[in-house]
Amino acid sequence: MPSHNIAELEHVVIKFAGDSGDGMQLTGTQFTDTSALLGNDIATFPDFPAEIRAPQGTLAGVSGFQVHIGKIKIYTPGDAADVLVAMNPAALKTNLAMVKPAGTIILNTNSFGKKEYERAHYESNPIEDGTLKGYNVVEAPISSLTRDALQGSGLDGKSIARCKNMFALGMVYWLFSRPLEQTERFIEAKFKENELLIEGNKKVLRVGYNYAETIEALSSSYTILPAKLDAGVYRNIMGNEATAWGFLAASERSGRPLFLGSYPITPASNILHELSKHKHFGVKVMQAEDEIAAVCIAIGASFGGSLGITTTSGPGLALKSEAIGLAMIAELPLVVVNVQRGGPSTGLPTKTEQADLLQALYGRNGESPVVVIAASTPSNCFDYAYQASKIALEHMTPVILLTDGYLANGSEPWKIKKTEQLSDIDPPILDKDEKDWYPYIRDQETLVRHWALPGIENLEHRIGGLEKDFITGNVSYDPENHERMCRVREDKVQKIADVIPELQVEGSDGGELLVVGWGGTYGALANAVDRLTTSGKSVSLAQFNYIKPLPKNTADVFSRFKTIVVCELNLGQFSKYLRSTLPQFKYEEYHKIQGMPFTVAELCTHFEKILTK
Repeated sequence: MPSHNIAELEHVVIKFAGDSGDGMQLTGTQFTDTSALLGNDIATFPDFPAEIRAPQGTLAGVSGFQVHIGKIKIYTPGDAADVLVAMNPAALKTNLAMVKPAGTIILNTNSFGKKEYERAHYESNPIEDGTLKGYNVVEAPISSLTRDALQGSGLDGKSIARCKNMFALGMVYWLFSRPLEQTERFIEAKFKENELLIEGNKKVLRVGYNYAETIEALSSSYTILPAKLDAGVYRNIMGNEATAWGFLAASERSGRPLFLGSYPITPASNILHELSKHKHFGVKVMQAEDEIAAVCIAIGASFGGSLGITTTSGPGLALKSEAIGLAMIAELPLVVVNVQRGGPSTGLPTKTEQADLLQALYGRNGESPVVVIAASTPSNCFDYAYQASKIALEHMTPVILLTDGYLANGSEPWKIKKTEQLSDIDPPILDKDEKDWYPYIRDQETLVRHWALPGIENLEHRIGGLEKDFITGNVSYDPENHERMCRVREDKVQKIADVIPELQVEGSDGGELLVVGWGGTYGALANAVDRLTTSGKSVSLAQFNYIKPLPKNTADVFSRFKTIVVCELNLGQFSKYLRSTLPQFKYEEYHKIQGMPFTVAELCTHFEKILTK
C-alpha cells in the first residue's frame, strides 16, 4: 500500500519540454498511451521546431508535447499546464507563461548552469532569482542521477545521456499513479536488438519513479479514474493516421483500388508513410519527384479506375492548382488532402493555421468549382477522409479535404469501426459496352457523368484540359457551350448539398449568440460554449465540416440567432465566404494567427464581451 496521499483528479494537463534531442515527443507519447490503456479520455498537442538542427539549449530548438487526460470528456489539449517538465532553461522560458498559478514545475537542475540559462536569454538563474515564485518547483538532478544509475552498464556516454527522458517519465508516472509495464514493453520492442539499451532505459525509468516517491517535494500523488466512454474497442489515434485509415476503408467499401501520389511535406508526410505500410490491402503508393507530378499521377490512376489521392500542405496545394483544374474539367474523382500549416510561402512549417480556405475554394484559374470539406478532430479525420472519397467517387469531382497541423499530429481515443458499418460507396462505373453512350451524358438529378474505364470496347473517349462539348466530350470552342459547361459543373457541386448532412447546432436552437467555426477549432469552441452555457449564458455552436457546398439549412440556423461570431485561425476567410454566399446576415469575427490553436479562456473572454454589448 502507498505510504503517501493519493488525490483523485477529474482531469490534468501535463507539458513535457526540452531540446529536440531530449526525447520529449516520445516521453509524451508514452504517457499518453499508458493513460489511454487506463481508460482516460485524452487530447494531445505535439509542438516541435521547424529547425532540424537548432543550436542546443536555444529557444528555437525547444520541442514540447502537451497532453490533457481526464475521466471527463476532453475536448482540447488544455490551455495551461498543471505540470511542466522542463529539461533546460530554454524549455522553461518558452513554456512558463502557460503554466497555471501554483502549478508544478519539474526541472533538470543539471542543465541550469550559467552558460545554459544565458543561452535561453535569462540574465540570472531562474531557479534562484524569484522567477518561479508561486510555483511548486521540483529540483531534480536528472542528468547526473541518470549517469549514476547507468554507471558500469556498458553503455557509452551519449547513450546514457539519451536515457534521461525515461527518468523524467518515471517521475511523472509516480506523480499520476501510472504503471510502468506498458512503457517497459515499448522499450523491449524498440530496442529488441540491443539488450544494453533495454536494460538501461528500463532501469532509469524505475529509478525516476522511485526518486519521485522518496523526495519530500512530492508529498502527494494523483490519480485520474477512467472516463465513461461508449462501449466498444478503442485505440489512441493521430489525425494523419486516421486520415490514412479512412481512405483504406473507402477503398474497400467502394471496390476501387487505392492509389496515392504524394510528395513529402510537413505536416502531411505521415499519411504517405502510413499508407505505404498497407500493400497487403492492394494500396499503391508512389513518392513523386515533386508536387505537380504527385497530383498528375493520382489523376492518371483515377482515369484508370482507382481511388486517386494526393496529400500535401499549403505550398504544395498551390503547385497542384492547375492539375486540380484538370481533374475538375475532366470530371474525374480525386481527393486532395491539405494538412494546413502556417504561411505564407514556407511560413511556419510545424505550426498550425487555417489560412488555406480561400485557396481551396478559389485557388485555380477560371471557373473551377470543387467540393471542400474539413475534419474537426484527430479521430474524425477518418470519417471525413471516408466522406471525401465517397463524394469524389459518386459525384465524379475533385474533393479537397482540409485538416491542419493541430489535427494531424494530435491524438485522441477512437472507437474502432467495422467496414460494414460505414455507408455504401457506389461509383457510377460503366463496365460494359452501352449503346448510344457519350462521355458527358449526365444523370438528370445529380448531373453526374458516368465513369468509363479504359479497355472496354466502344467506350473509348477523349479526355483532357481543353473545354469539351456538352455531350460528346469532343474539344469545343463554342462560347455558349463553354458557359453551359461552366454552369453545369458548378450546379453539380451545389447539388451535393442534397446528400450531405444538415448543419447541427450544439446547445439551444436559437438565442443570443451563435459561435461559428469550421475544421480543427471544434474542441476549443465546444469547450468554451459548454462552459458559458453551464454558467447560464445563451450561447450555441455551429461547427462546419461541409464548406462547399454549405449545408442546405445554414440560412435557417443563422436566422434564429441575434448575433453570429465566426472564429478561425486566419484573418477572416470563412467570414468572407459566408458574406458572399449568405449576405443577408451580419457576422462578427474573432481571429488568431500565432501558429497555435485557440485557448478556451480567450474564447470565453471574447464571447462574454459580445454578450454584454
